Amino acid sequence: MKPRFQFSIAATDGKARTGTIAMRRGEIRTPAFMPVGTAATVKAMKPESVRATGADILLGNTYHLMLRPGAERVARLGGLHRFMNWDRPILTDSGGYQVMSLAALRKLSEEGVSFASHIDGSKHLLTPERSMEIQRLLGSDIVMAFDECPRADRPLGEIEASMELSMRWARRSRDAFDAGGAHAAASALFGIQQGALDEGLRARSAEALRAIGFDGYAIGGLAVGEGQEAMFATLDFAPGQLPEDAPRYLMGVGKPDDLVGAVLRGVDMFDCVLPTRSGRNGQAFTWAGPVNLRNARHADDTGPLDPRCSCEVCGTYSRAYLHHLTKAGEMLGAMLLTEHNLSFYQQLMAAMRKAIGVGTLGPFAAAFLESYRGGSA
Repeated sequence: MKPRFQFSIAATDGKARTGTIAMRRGEIRTPAFMPVGTAATVKAMKPESVRATGADILLGNTYHLMLRPGAERVARLGGLHRFMNWDRPILTDSGGYQVMSLAALRKLSEEGVSFASHIDGSKHLLTPERSMEIQRLLGSDIVMAFDECPRADRPLGEIEASMELSMRWARRSRDAFDAGGAHAAASALFGIQQGALDEGLRARSAEALRAIGFDGYAIGGLAVGEGQEAMFATLDFAPGQLPEDAPRYLMGVGKPDDLVGAVLRGVDMFDCVLPTRSGRNGQAFTWAGPVNLRNARHADDTGPLDPRCSCEVCGTYSRAYLHHLTKAGEMLGAMLLTEHNLSFYQQLMAAMRKAIGVGTLGPFAAAFLESYRGGSA
């Protein structure tokens, strides 16, 4: 019988780890990057094409799916996996961040968050219990605890109060998840560490999460405007505050150099909209840095987008053609650049897994960052 959730570390290199998460719908190789399928779709990509890039797991979002098409409807239609034709693991974000960043007229209380939909203005209440129910209805494999995600520039007292509220919500999320019957027996629950940039608050958050007990632990409250230097300074201590025998997930990150820096600091899982959003806006990520396909310098370039990339886009289409599609606003341009970007991210993760396995992540990271930050087009 396939395990519900089993994390194993195959090798370490400094703080970095490589291993696997075994679940009933398949294995997730770590460090792992999860493409974002917010509304049951990775934009501009078919599910089978996403899998072909090397992705082992996708991310869906509670907030967006509860509003449209509705969690109860997805459940009636057979669950999120069947609905979107993805038979591998799915992690669902709890919706807390989107409520805070997208919803209008929101009101925070001990119970949860009441808000007006950004789609039609309809009124909703999202609580830890309702978040767990929605993720159960969706059939999520990895469920995220409900939390509040404050900006790092809020007063320290507010950040402390927010962290403490998130820890009370984490306890309620655990209890509601455990009451989920067959779904709880087949899926996993991750807690989310908060505390912004403060080491002491994050230590208290980690202690509270350990006491509750989770299958994995996310590092929340970063990539919300604090900048890479501050994020890395926090990652110098935050992953080490979390259990060593569980995966560590940095939410909402990020750029390729963010991923490399975070893996060096002990992070195992990532998600970000950047590769897909950038692909839709004419930007490609390459081993030699980001490329703006709107730039006129590419108009007559018959070479590949990235000669070091093994994806079908780089093996088939020229920069000149991709430039033309982007300038003309053709849908195919967004599709091809998205496919390339997701492929590049998966190739980067695979290269880091290999380097950790042979103990060469430090030299690999140094060479990558020199090439990536030294070039742009």
